[in-house]
Amino acid sequence: MTRAATERAWRSHTATEPGELPVPWDMRAGVRRYLTPGKPPPGANDPTATPTDEHPRPVLLLHAFMSNQSFNFQAGAPFLRNHGYCVCTMNWGKPKWAGRINVPFHGVADLRGSAEQLAAEVERLKRRFGVDKIDLVGHSGGGGLLMQYYLNVLEGYPNVDKAVSIAPSNHGVSFSTLTYVYRNVAPRMYHLMARKLFPLSDQGAPDSATVELIYGKGDTRPGPTYTVIMTEHDQIVTPYKKAFLDGPNVTNILLQDGCPEDLCEHAGIVYNERAWLHVLNALDPENAKPVPNFRVDPYFPGWK
Repeated sequence: MTRAATERAWRSHTATEPGELPVPWDMRAGVRRYLTPGKPPPGANDPTATPTDEHPRPVLLLHAFMSNQSFNFQAGAPFLRNHGYCVCTMNWGKPKWAGRINVPFHGVADLRGSAEQLAAEVERLKRRFGVDKIDLVGHSGGGGLLMQYYLNVLEGYPNVDKAVSIAPSNHGVSFSTLTYVYRNVAPRMYHLMARKLFPLSDQGAPDSATVELIYGKGDTRPGPTYTVIMTEHDQIVTPYKKAFLDGPNVTNILLQDGCPEDLCEHAGIVYNERAWLHVLNALDPENAKPVPNFRVDPYFPGWK
């Protein structure tokens, strides 16, 4: 496909109508919202929103480790809402020691409890919308350890049609060897941080029993269609290829295969429009459209 044809397809794919939600592709929008974890991002958890014939299932977005719904999806939630999806978000994995304190960092508690929290939310959404399956889109720990624990260990796979992961923590992450450094250099600090304050950081180590429990019997389960969207510049999931899943129902996508100039990393990928165009294609493969292989001008006509 020529560049001009790709550009025309992209215009058609992302065009918005007057009155639709603006999409803040600048990550600073998310940073400002990090301290408001209880406030859903624009377009999410709208009590008037319902699935449509074109998009019959609600989409539940799952934030990253040490993150929250508001920070993670300031771009993704309005983007999907503008494309006709019923978008839902939740906070998961709040540290138990925080009690009633409204801490901004979630996604750190014991993984089994967090996965059970996800399971309860999936059942609630199924009842609310009268559907037998929903779609999941997760980033980092939300798209890796949490999602796969729910699907594989809690056997939630019959409840999910599309499982889409953005820079996921599949197969465990070393935080660029930080986990191993702290284990050996500062074991007391490691015990405090990884096992008392933020248990998921220990459970998510590549050699942990939790990782073996999740992936030991295979990466995937029958039923869901899996898509992994990854960047080679990820500095948290290292090496980046660990994020990819193996299975007959998996599509692994590396952003740089379509655009070598795409320099997004682990956090910035959720503010990257190319990544979310791949999400659209994963959620609706029958109407998939080309993702641009050129840098997008922020003043491009139709940009929101």
